Amino acid sequence: MNHLLEIIILSFLGITFLQSGYDKITDWKGNVSWLKSHFSKTFLADKVPFSLAIILILEILAGAFAIIGIAALFNNGSTDFAFLSASFSSLTLLLLLLGQRLAKDYDGARTIVIYFIPTIFLLFLLR
Repeated sequence: MNHLLEIIILSFLGITFLQSGYDKITDWKGNVSWLKSHFSKTFLADKVPFSLAIILILEILAGAFAIIGIAALFNNGSTDFAFLSASFSSLTLLLLLLGQRLAKDYDGARTIVIYFIPTIFLLFLLR
């Protein structure tokens, strides 16, 4: 297993982002409602549905590339999709972090850092 660590982190990212995307799709109205309240005192207040759609797309891409990346590592050792997953995951987490900071939800921002650390480590492994 030459890429065991990468596969473990990609599994983590795949589970994280595909589940999150699934939740957004199956409870779109609930997510929009909660987020409108969460961002009510920011410039994002009237942009919640658009912003949520962008995050949803990024999460699905990050998660899908993670699963494809695992398959590629098993099949031919290629890290291209793994790198795409790590890149989309990083971008998604940075946008989520920005949103939490704008909403002054510092506990939420701190939680995102927990996800960001393995993502950055994966980028380091794939460099």
